Amino acid sequence: MIARIWQGQTRPGMGKAYMSYLEQTGLKEYRGTEGFKDVLVLTREVGDATDYVLVTLWESMEAVRRFAGPDPERAVYYPEDDRYFAEEQRTPFVRHYEARDAR
Repeated sequence: MIARIWQGQTRPGMGKAYMSYLEQTGLKEYRGTEGFKDVLVLTREVGDATDYVLVTLWESMEAVRRFAGPDPERAVYYPEDDRYFAEEQRTPFVRHYEARDAR
């Protein structure tokens, strides 16, 4: 299983609005992609801004490519993302890890 990790920090006052937008875009697209397993949305208030860390779980790198396209190391952004994030507050790349069950 592959864990894909993305992070960004919203513009001040945009944290809650971004969560609603995220439900309509990224989370919806994740759930509709073959090989998607699960997602954790982690948030932390930093002054007036909100840090977001998304950890998605995929059955394979091929499943990640079905979502992210041919360059899976690049973060996927949507047309309205500039409204929620300044350029320097979002990462252009994601990290992938082999997810191992440690139970």
